Amino acid sequence: MTSNLLVIMSDEHQARAMGCAGHPFVKTPNLDALAAKGMRFTDAYTPSPICVPARAAFAAGQYVHQIRLWDNAMPYIGEPKGWGHMLQTAGIPVESIGKLHYRHDDDPAGFDVEHIAMQVAGGVGMVWASIRNENERLNMPGRMLGDYIGPGSSNYTDYDDAVVERTIAWFNERSELGDRQPWCLFVGLVAPHFPLVVPQPFFDLYPKDGLPAVKLHPSTGYQRHPWVEKQNAMADTEAKFRDADERLSAIAAYYGLCSWLDHNVGRVLEGLNNAGFGNDTTIIYTSDHGDNVGARGLWGKSNLYQESVSIPLIIAGPEIPIGLCETPASLLDVSATIPDHFGLEFASQGQPLPALAMESFDAERPIFSEYHAVGAVSGAFMLKRGRFKLNHYVGFSPELFDLKADPEEERDLADDPAYADVLKSMEEALRTIVDVDTVNDQAFADQALMVERYGGREKAVTLGAPAATPPPEIHR
Repeated sequence: MTSNLLVIMSDEHQARAMGCAGHPFVKTPNLDALAAKGMRFTDAYTPSPICVPARAAFAAGQYVHQIRLWDNAMPYIGEPKGWGHMLQTAGIPVESIGKLHYRHDDDPAGFDVEHIAMQVAGGVGMVWASIRNENERLNMPGRMLGDYIGPGSSNYTDYDDAVVERTIAWFNERSELGDRQPWCLFVGLVAPHFPLVVPQPFFDLYPKDGLPAVKLHPSTGYQRHPWVEKQNAMADTEAKFRDADERLSAIAAYYGLCSWLDHNVGRVLEGLNNAGFGNDTTIIYTSDHGDNVGARGLWGKSNLYQESVSIPLIIAGPEIPIGLCETPASLLDVSATIPDHFGLEFASQGQPLPALAMESFDAERPIFSEYHAVGAVSGAFMLKRGRFKLNHYVGFSPELFDLKADPEEERDLADDPAYADVLKSMEEALRTIVDVDTVNDQAFADQALMVERYGGREKAVTLGAPAATPPPEIHR
């Protein structure tokens, strides 16, 4: 009999920030335990390193440029039809609890019920950030990470607590029904997304005097790529810390939120077991994208470096092999996995994770990501193939990294004559996936049209959350 399927997606969880991924000090015992009884994909990526496009691509199983939902003001509304609609058509119960970051609760997004869903602010999202021309855009007036950083509670930690409570109740309600039909439940947690505020016990796990220095900080002489410099200038979080101690608090709070997330995953899995579903449920854990956490003087996501674009990915359950899969993977593979789990065929850009895990290691499997959102003065496109990774920026010089020899991306090889053939081959391979110039023009045109529909720049700069999307009001 087909097992149930539980998909847990966090927000902004850097792939490296798990004990099972080899992080030297981050404490994630529940995710480590899940990985130990299942398959962890060691090289997984988001289709776009920002929330709304990544989640829309995940829902549809298609690349961002295929669905033309470019940024945080273009949420998923149920078109094109995705994996959720396939399950609904097949009569498989499919519900969500927590963050979706789609448009409205009443959109036909592929769930029978959306419990306490977190959607884009006001149903429109960050329209102000869709103004991408450098001489017209609005620089963020406040601080992206929030006014306060450190121990405590926020509307995000309160929301995650409510999501976990509702999930545990859902398991119990489902168990009491006595209906053994396999179900699919999507659970969206917001940690470790900023605001960087975390309950005191989790903040205390990471003493500030024991945190290592971040890599490639501009204060050490590192010069950021010109595209990255322009993208970051729209918010420049690093320049808005009050002092060095607050900057350390931000790092401690981020890792504390990773442990808070892990704690909540543990609560969800305990509730699953207590309701009697532990032995017949397949579990997927992943995140929509990562976080820079100060590397290169950058915070949040919104670029193509590993800290931002790489994601954690674990699957465990009946008939799932145990171990590590080093074949590169994508969040779109999760999109393909969900209908495949229930025996349904789904036209997506991904491949089901169990099949991927059981195939021979394929280092050359290409993985693609793209970015057309807040701060981007032109489109950015990533191709990971084999040991090499290309970051292509329209109108700017590319970056080329050898991730096997240089996993920290400290040496850009794009201008090295010894790698000219590699660069040419990677550029050609990228263009088999996407016409970068045409897509860049299309994104700008779609965004400009949307801004005009909202009343032009003067109106658009007032629309949308200034940074972190507020969660829905929770009544307990």
